[in-house]
Amino acid sequence: MRTFLIGGLLVMAVGCGGPMEQEEEESNLASQESPLPNCTNLPTSVVRYYNASLTKVIGERGCSCGTYVNWGTTSVYHNTRDNC
Repeated sequence: MRTFLIGGLLVMAVGCGGPMEQEEEESNLASQESPLPNCTNLPTSVVRYYNASLTKVIGERGCSCGTYVNWGTTSVYHNTRDNC
């Protein structure tokens, strides 16, 4: 009888207190737009990113001759160039 009572209480606790599901709206980062930096009057400074063997440019970020440059990927292997 005691086992039956404990089992019944356990079923009630699990059945009544189960996890609640919350619906969250998905964030669509692809649709979010950020304004591009205005590089018109800024000095030229572009960070160039390389692969691990430093033999291939894999991306660039920064201002180049008045235009914002942003392509490829970044890495820990990089240098900064300051020419147009």
